[in-house]
Amino acid sequence: MKKNRIAIIGAGAVGLFAAASVISDDYNQITVFEKNSFTGKKLLITGKGRCNVTNNCDLQEFMSNIPQNSKFLFSAMRKLSTQDTIDFFVSLGVPLKTERGKRMFPESDKAADIRDALYKRAVENGTEFIFDTVKDVKESNCVFTVITKNSVYEFDRVIIATGGASYPRTGSTGDGYRFAKNFGHTVTPLYPSLVPLVCREKYLSRIMGLSLKNVKLSIVDSANGKVLWSDLGEMLFTHFGISGPLVLTASSYVRNINSFPDRFLASIDLKPALSFEELDKRILSDFTKYQNRDFVNALNDLLPSKLIPVVIERSGIPERTKVCVIKKEDRQALVRLLKEFTLQIRSTRPIDEAIITSGGVKLSEIDPSTMQSKLCDGLYFAGEILDIDAYTGGFNLQIAFSTAYTAINSAII
Repeated sequence: MKKNRIAIIGAGAVGLFAAASVISDDYNQITVFEKNSFTGKKLLITGKGRCNVTNNCDLQEFMSNIPQNSKFLFSAMRKLSTQDTIDFFVSLGVPLKTERGKRMFPESDKAADIRDALYKRAVENGTEFIFDTVKDVKESNCVFTVITKNSVYEFDRVIIATGGASYPRTGSTGDGYRFAKNFGHTVTPLYPSLVPLVCREKYLSRIMGLSLKNVKLSIVDSANGKVLWSDLGEMLFTHFGISGPLVLTASSYVRNINSFPDRFLASIDLKPALSFEELDKRILSDFTKYQNRDFVNALNDLLPSKLIPVVIERSGIPERTKVCVIKKEDRQALVRLLKEFTLQIRSTRPIDEAIITSGGVKLSEIDPSTMQSKLCDGLYFAGEILDIDAYTGGFNLQIAFSTAYTAINSAII
């Protein structure tokens, strides 16, 4: 019997998981193409090098973390749930641990352990890896031709697992979108997601590098005052605006920022553990303690030194004012500033700085139960190339794994 020849284009999270989760045998021969000289380049830098592989939550909670097109994933998630993923990595000798927000990481805190385990299992399964750049994929009479920089190959089925357009230095340069279009597929507009935000305020360059922990960040629509998203955590000031875990998460909740520059505000509560009244009492206590000092020298117990000049400037209180003469209304205005330290959001950073690409191959053209193209039999898509993405927390990698598992198990005989 002739072997079913399956090509997987891309040896990232999708390609590796697909090859690792199914055994090549007398009926199926799997070949993975990778443009880089090694596998899993983007996987190695996920979760700051620790790899947030999945989220230890149930299906309902998982779906609530996918802002759009979540129904498309029901079939794939039933085939490979978050628990299935956890069990799979344990079976590969990579135990996982649960951290804040039910995020799952390898106990070793090394993304390389995830990549190496998948690659090892794929090789054990008989998968062939070809490190060469795929230039084009064509189909004629149910035979797919994969044209690389150095050679030409023929296959019976092809899984496109090239990732999105974010982090192009890892190899995600959007090749898969071009392949998809060549087969008649629609690619929806691409946007950056999980990405730093650019702000208008010029003084941010003076506090770049300042990291804030245990603050509350809210995204506010200035057109109606509505709070669109809010959470506690860590963030970072940069020369262009703001970044860090809170900001990356916020960017995925407000996907139309670039269409409305200056409409949205980032509102930072610098002291979320204190109410307005409690913070006012705290400041009054500091002012009493330092009553003979200038205002500029009375905030060191309250704020990071790098932030003090900016807060003073925004407060409108002259820095050489003795704190003993600062009026109650000025002090309370300072409290409001610290509870609502606002920045005007101009845009996101470019897509090549985003963690995830939002948009991709139109889902109505893909069979959700198989990941097969509805336009071309034998052609499959999985992972970030599809028009579906999630919030941060391990959800995007789980999407990659579940769609990869569905695609490969539909492609084999």
